[in-house]
Amino acid sequence: MNHDDRDLNPVELEILRNQLESVAEEMGQTLIRGAYSPNITERRDCSTAIFDADGRLVAQAEHIPVHLGAMSEAVDAVLDRDPDPGDVFVLNDPYEGGTHLPDVTLVSPIAPGPDSAAADAAGPDADDSDGGDGPEILGYAVSRAHHADVGGMAPGSMPAGARDIHQEGLRIPPVRLVAGGEIDDEIESLVLANVRNPEERRADLRAQIAATDRAEERVADLLDAHGDRLLAAFDAVIDYSRERVERELRELPDGTYRAADALEGDGVTDEDIPIEVTVIVDGAAVDVDFAGTADQVPGNVNAPLTVAKSAVYFVIRCITDPDIPPNQGCYDPVTVSAPEGSLLNPDPPAAVVGGNVETSQRVTDVVFAALAEAAPDRVPAGGQGTMNNLVVGDADFAYYETVGGGAGANPGSDGLSGVQVGMTNTLNTPIEALEAAYPLRVERYALRDGSGGEGRYRGGDGLVRSVRVERDATVSLLTERRRHAPRGIAGGADGRTGVNRIDGERVPSKVTREVEAGTTVTVETPGGGGHGRPTDDPERSAGADDALDST
Repeated sequence: MNHDDRDLNPVELEILRNQLESVAEEMGQTLIRGAYSPNITERRDCSTAIFDADGRLVAQAEHIPVHLGAMSEAVDAVLDRDPDPGDVFVLNDPYEGGTHLPDVTLVSPIAPGPDSAAADAAGPDADDSDGGDGPEILGYAVSRAHHADVGGMAPGSMPAGARDIHQEGLRIPPVRLVAGGEIDDEIESLVLANVRNPEERRADLRAQIAATDRAEERVADLLDAHGDRLLAAFDAVIDYSRERVERELRELPDGTYRAADALEGDGVTDEDIPIEVTVIVDGAAVDVDFAGTADQVPGNVNAPLTVAKSAVYFVIRCITDPDIPPNQGCYDPVTVSAPEGSLLNPDPPAAVVGGNVETSQRVTDVVFAALAEAAPDRVPAGGQGTMNNLVVGDADFAYYETVGGGAGANPGSDGLSGVQVGMTNTLNTPIEALEAAYPLRVERYALRDGSGGEGRYRGGDGLVRSVRVERDATVSLLTERRRHAPRGIAGGADGRTGVNRIDGERVPSKVTREVEAGTTVTVETPGGGGHGRPTDDPERSAGADDALDST
């Protein structure tokens, strides 16, 4: 699109940037308020963003890193299907723009009404995507939400033993859920036909549609107010972020940096699965290559390349100025590659549900480790390195939770305790909401005292969460850092590994099991690693924070 290319002054650019980000934030609030499942309304396991007409990220809400960094692939997949104004596409296929099947994504073109001032601002010669008369597509509104169930071999759609993607749930390629502003009831029926609790899923889908509608309304308002200056801001804010990230990257020493780590099995076997990375810093460019990483595996910890990219982008954001506006410009200086058919670039029909939640965390860890020498003042010790996925359900309900743990200590501060780290950014499900919505009772919820690693700065403590299941159900656990501890750095001690128990019995890091009513499932999450050698300062050698019993 050719729009007014006059330079925006810094004040105008900052105003427009904040207004665009406020649109993404309002999308998120619309989704959270309108959804039905506690996983979205309470945990806020969802993300929203605005893209330009070419599929470049322009503005995002501060939601889930693994969602946001991978969203552009979903927009690209929809662009290939010639979207029209008034459409909303739905997808979850990890091999066509998705991440894993529970993350359902909606992509909607943003186009002003033909009689609005916004349409006049877009230009008298604007055409629709088919080349006919009609409003120009100015961009895309995108929402991604983790649905508590999308079918598959186990309630919650995260079975530990899945061997291909068909066992993980319903696979949806990009398809028009809304056409010309009207919901296609037949498509919606197909999307919901093989999921548990379809009415809850329907409500969550409708909340996502409402979020994309809100984005179109708000962008039209901004275009009415600013005209072509808003469209010029799309390019300007991306250029601004790219220039700032490149300036930060030039401050890193050029060189080749390597690291290796491993996953603790794939749910089929317990053998370690190696992940290797080579990071080349060359001026304002960073190349991240995962050659040497294991081939794709039979179990479900394979991760689409878009998930690996998302983890790399997160690390780059962490080692550069956090005040840089997050958009496509932050990622343009970074290239990411992995061998085809590998753990981080699998061929279909490889199972991937654990790759999104667990492998992404390990990619984060290994890229941080590689850059520790290049950016020692920015890289923390290892955090818990897992999302501690806990799923309980039957034919009528599906409870899904990721449990917080210890953050790694930083070069100048202790790690936080009982928080989500790395590629996730959700809240917890409050006990009152959990017990009201599901046949579950929380028996214990506390900090895991002393699980953070010692150091000049201590790692954060993990959590203990015990849940009693009040009727026969299926339990699935997808976790990591049960054998290999989160690493300390610069002489700091490692954090403690996590533990999973069912009725007191220690169980593997990845397991799906049928349980009887009255069974208690306990997740003890890892602590973060310490940073620097411990000192004689008594405040540093004292124990971690007292346990807080939230029950």
